[in-house]
Amino acid sequence: QVPLVESGGGSVQAGGSLRLSCVASGYTYSGYCLGWFRQAPGKEREGVATINTDGSTSYTDSVKGRFAISRDNAKNGLYLQMNSLKPEDTAMYYCARHWRPWTPCGLADERTRAGTAFGIWGQGTQVTVSS
Repeated sequence: QVPLVESGGGSVQAGGSLRLSCVASGYTYSGYCLGWFRQAPGKEREGVATINTDGSTSYTDSVKGRFAISRDNAKNGLYLQMNSLKPEDTAMYYCARHWRPWTPCGLADERTRAGTAFGIWGQGTQVTVSS
């Protein structure tokens, strides 16, 4: 059983939008920092956005103003609204849950950026942006 399941990926033209969803199965989001990560072929995994239990968020510089992360604890749902997509956004996108509850996280922290602070992962959803 896959603990986190992403959906919403696809192929779009530059300037388009996609909304990614991540639903937890058998795990709760309540009390945990959640994040979206991406990995393009030949590149390292990159932290894209995080959201804490209090709703505070962080974004990598390249997506600020274009992407928005949100959560719905009642539905065990995590979302990433992606607007004004660019070809360089092409990657496999993964959602993840932090190892520890009630532990704030943000992309200013190296362990968060690297994803090593997160213990529960999805299998990924592909996003392809054509020029």
